[in-house]
Amino acid sequence: MAETSFDLIILGGGPGGYVAAIRAAQLGMKTALVERDQLGGICLNWGCIPTKALLRSSEIYRLLHRLDEFGFSAKDIRFDAGKVVARSRAVAKQLSNGVGYLLRKNKVAVVAGQGRLSGRGRLAVAKDGKSVGDLTAEHIVLATGARARALPGLGPDGERVWTYKEAMVPTAIPKSLLVVGSGAIGIEFASFYHDMGAEVTVVEMLDRVLPVEDEEISAFARKSFEKQGIKIHTGATVAALERNGANLTARIDGAGEGAEVEVERVILAVGIVGNVEDIGLEGTAVRVEKTHVVVDEWLRTGEPGIYAIGDLVGPPWLAHKASREGVICVEHIAGVNDVHPLDLNNIPACTYCRPQIASVGLTEKSAREAGHEVKTGHFPFVGNGKAIALGEPEGMVKTVFDSKTGELLGAHMVGAEVTELIQGYTIAKTLETTESELIRTIFPHPTLSETMHEAVLDAYGRAIHF
Repeated sequence: MAETSFDLIILGGGPGGYVAAIRAAQLGMKTALVERDQLGGICLNWGCIPTKALLRSSEIYRLLHRLDEFGFSAKDIRFDAGKVVARSRAVAKQLSNGVGYLLRKNKVAVVAGQGRLSGRGRLAVAKDGKSVGDLTAEHIVLATGARARALPGLGPDGERVWTYKEAMVPTAIPKSLLVVGSGAIGIEFASFYHDMGAEVTVVEMLDRVLPVEDEEISAFARKSFEKQGIKIHTGATVAALERNGANLTARIDGAGEGAEVEVERVILAVGIVGNVEDIGLEGTAVRVEKTHVVVDEWLRTGEPGIYAIGDLVGPPWLAHKASREGVICVEHIAGVNDVHPLDLNNIPACTYCRPQIASVGLTEKSAREAGHEVKTGHFPFVGNGKAIALGEPEGMVKTVFDSKTGELLGAHMVGAEVTELIQGYTIAKTLETTESELIRTIFPHPTLSETMHEAVLDAYGRAIHF
């Protein structure tokens, strides 16, 4: 290697690591990024992006079966699973290549290999068991991400019991499928495979699906999923999996006495664990709790000069959270004056199932538990002209305000394209907007965004169309 000394080294090239590297370079820091696999990390290669490409295919397939509603007809509607997967992989490759271009454009030194802390300000890099070089820097940012969690007795085999990776590259769509876990990952796969024709069963250990969402939104979503034909068991666990010829038989505890389901494939979506192994943390003051690195508000670990960002430091496990942490971390290192710590209440969350789910801030329950006196507003998609015109009248928007100050505490949405709409509420929260400014804001007509305005108006008894 021609260069081994840097101002900053970043270990991991996912959405936290590569964004941190680019921002550091913009700030004049000589920066190296070490990545053992693919630039863009899990998000671009095996997560956020390729799953959205798959979901786009299932959306089109569903719409093709609704052609008569819109005045069209077609015969022999079929899909090629290989081509669906190939498009998804091509999209991922395009974006990963794009990250490489951005890093070159910003003169970030990209080092391919496995990085390991090897002393104060030192990172040893190896590839295929051979040393690539020893890098030095005053600051090292760990952005190694996380991986799928396995359950005792339910380990993935890559063939019939899948993690998200195998679920994204099926050679064929299974006729039946069991999804273990109903968080964003599990529900997105349940939605995709169901819309592509599979019989889908979801098992969730907690008492409701999408358990981090507002209870009303969770209940609305469940009703919609079950109306579509997805079978859901909450407060339940998979007690055992037995091979039964070409199929699997799952015994489900908590879903009624003797409940069993026979399926072709199982997807495990029960959370993630941080990649803290084999990166040289032993012998340092870096503290690890429940597989995640402990950091302060500026992403500093207990070891001077070592920082950590993204999924490695814990929830929420979101790409945009990792990217923002990367920016905060390097700006603080660089001494930028107006950098602020991350406010978890201003991070939007999106689930790209059908119907989509999006939220930001406190749920009604968490707001009350935090001591707020609240006002809530609701507005159904069926009262929105654009939703009806699109043929997507299923959905609702819910707002949560502090009744004393008018502060927007949270917003929760379910329905078509709400993952695109939530940024409006996120901006409002970032700007510390109150109900007064939101009520006076003019929303364009006809748009789905009008549901957002009406949900604000409803909280204050002023809804026009409900």
